[in-house]
Amino acid sequence: MTAANAAMLEQIKSGQGFIAALDQSGGSTPKALKGYGIDEDAFSNDEEMFGLIHAMRSRIVTAPCFNGDKVIGAILFERTMDGEAGGQPVPALLWDRGVVPFLKVDKGLEAEAEGVQLMKPMSDLDALCDRAVAKGVFGTKMRSVVNLANADGIKAIARQQFAEAKRIAAHDLVPIIEPEVNIKSVERAAADRLLLNEMLAELDAWDGAPVMLKLSLPTEPGLFQPLVDHPKVLRVVALSGGFVRAEACAELAKNPGIIASFSRALLEDLRHQMSDDEFNASLGGAIGEIHAASVA
Repeated sequence: MTAANAAMLEQIKSGQGFIAALDQSGGSTPKALKGYGIDEDAFSNDEEMFGLIHAMRSRIVTAPCFNGDKVIGAILFERTMDGEAGGQPVPALLWDRGVVPFLKVDKGLEAEAEGVQLMKPMSDLDALCDRAVAKGVFGTKMRSVVNLANADGIKAIARQQFAEAKRIAAHDLVPIIEPEVNIKSVERAAADRLLLNEMLAELDAWDGAPVMLKLSLPTEPGLFQPLVDHPKVLRVVALSGGFVRAEACAELAKNPGIIASFSRALLEDLRHQMSDDEFNASLGGAIGEIHAASVA
């Protein structure tokens, strides 16, 4: 392990903070831009759209408050990894600030079957992992979704996530496994328990270096404590999943040992039209609130 990777590992393992999710991709980008105050009529093609979202992310990661004191990591979209901010490649800029870079690697979701949405095939995963390593990225993130408490579907999600994690770990990257339980599911509580059991089974069979888990906050506080305590789990992080920031932070604080990895809940008050002072004050307030809930 390189000195940089060892330092990143220590920051993720022991850092008192949270992981920012800045990985909105093609399908979710228009919604993210709209929340930022940029309507769809402001761009006419994907290149213009991605240019606008990159400008938003650049403004975030170069803000004075966006550093490793409270933000210990950040998950990037592929185009963000390949881009620059503040005159530096984004992964290098982040690590200079003490923020560990991760990369979203999944290609989106399959149609629902057996109550879940598996990940689409990732034929270029190995090449993408090689590029990420060359750019100084520490780990990856991949998302699938649980909509119903279907035992076969949830087992299939766990198996797929850990199979792809094995491919990622072969590149000396730390995989973040994200089987999101839809917080609007009428079977959410039962799905949480089925997912816990499948995650534990896969972890017990895992023979590699520790992985990370990104999970929806459970309906029953503390339910995922066995995952937090598992020796093969480096860190458990939580997505906001549609909760507004105040709700997400309140739910997070009920689950000791889990830290935030919020996207919408981090960005919800930021607007394109803000002055730099207004933007930095708003972002700093959000970072402070999420940090407090993560270390509570």
